[in-house]
Amino acid sequence: MEIKKILVLCTGNSCRSQIAEGYLRHFAKDKAAIYSAGIEAHGLNPKAIEVMLEDGIDITNHTSDNVHAYRHISFDFVITVCDNAKEHCPFFPGSAQKFHRDFPDPARATGSPDEIKAQFRYTRALIKDYCREFVRRNL
Repeated sequence: MEIKKILVLCTGNSCRSQIAEGYLRHFAKDKAAIYSAGIEAHGLNPKAIEVMLEDGIDITNHTSDNVHAYRHISFDFVITVCDNAKEHCPFFPGSAQKFHRDFPDPARATGSPDEIKAQFRYTRALIKDYCREFVRRNL
């Protein structure tokens, strides 16, 4: 069985794409090689790491990468997780199937620390459900 290559693309590769990479790795197991990148690289958001650890997934060793680092890879799937990334997604040679879902950006959350954490958890839950279903349908 050929391992599929999946790229998750976001604006800054700090939250949503990192969470999606974590869940896709978890659900796909050895059926896919998962990458994430951003139009820019903003570094890993500590709150994204924290809420993923709450769900038993460790993304502390992920890196925040610019999409240009992966131009040489022929992806089977490219998933954009924000409208900005979809609009500015670079051309990838090959026949990658493109998927899009605009998730709310928890890094933009305001309010008390508890309210901000609640927004991270909300976005995490949306991404988890999406990734579970993506793997079920496509791998």
